[in-house]
Amino acid sequence: MKKCKPLKIMAAMAGLFFASTLAAKDVTIGYMGMNNPWKHAINEKLIEKETGYKVDWRRFYSGSKVITAMASGSIDIASAGSSPIAAAVSHGIEIELVWILENIADAEALVVRNGAGITSPSDLKGKRIAVPFVSTTHFHTLFALEQFGLSDEDVRLINMQPNTIGAAWERGDIDGAFIWDPVLGKIKKDGKVLITSRTLSSWGKPTFDGLVVDKKFGKENADFMAKVLKIAADLDQEYRSNKESFDATHPIAKSISKISGSDVNDVAGVLDLYEFPDFATQLSCNWLGCGMEGGAAKSLKSTSEFLKKGKKINDLMPDYSVFVNPEYALAASKL
Repeated sequence: MKKCKPLKIMAAMAGLFFASTLAAKDVTIGYMGMNNPWKHAINEKLIEKETGYKVDWRRFYSGSKVITAMASGSIDIASAGSSPIAAAVSHGIEIELVWILENIADAEALVVRNGAGITSPSDLKGKRIAVPFVSTTHFHTLFALEQFGLSDEDVRLINMQPNTIGAAWERGDIDGAFIWDPVLGKIKKDGKVLITSRTLSSWGKPTFDGLVVDKKFGKENADFMAKVLKIAADLDQEYRSNKESFDATHPIAKSISKISGSDVNDVAGVLDLYEFPDFATQLSCNWLGCGMEGGAAKSLKSTSEFLKKGKKINDLMPDYSVFVNPEYALAASKL
């Protein structure tokens, strides 16, 4: 009998090892370079610490690239703008919006170069304007042109990723760009803001950045999703609670600078351009709540209608609220 004890101990240890191996799950999360408190979760590995999941973080430079990766099944969760999300669900990609990372407001803007001869919207005719296609800024560029009485044929729109816009600006290859930070802050130094997304949103076409999840992954990992959104909410609250004193010395600012590549001294000013909704606002009719009457569903619908008009998508979905899921946020609010 005594000789069997080591075998029993070894078997028990093997069982524990096997169980721990099964418990450790992998998740691939895509992110973009805009400045937000979410970057602190990436830098400090908060999700890994809280959930025990192994996270493979992948950076993308535009929402269209994110959605392509989600369509291929190579990432499970991602941040993306409302325009690429709308295009994705209109194409039948099985994802759902679960969190509003930020209301974009003034954090995206159309900036024109000093000396380019652009003093009013009518001066855009014939000018070279860079924008990442199928992004929120692309959507707002087309909407702005429509409001200005111009079309995308009147302006030379150039499809550029954010990381190449800065270099093109420095070379003088473009006359303007509709973009977000950190590039936005750089081109503002020798350019002027012609219009921001806040103004365009007030004209009836709001934009946002959100977290989307593969529907199957979300359903199979509901507890994990709730914990992820609780982390996002806590980081937003940390920023909101310290907004008046928030500066380059704050740990969140340092994380944002490290992950996004922004100058840490510019982070506070950039964050001030966004609006970060709390749980109550997330779950209200302003955003994730109220089904078809919710702000997120309405935004996805109106964006899709505009994209179809511009022949960027072929068909519209009958109900965009089926791509908005507040359940994980509701669960997170109770943690």
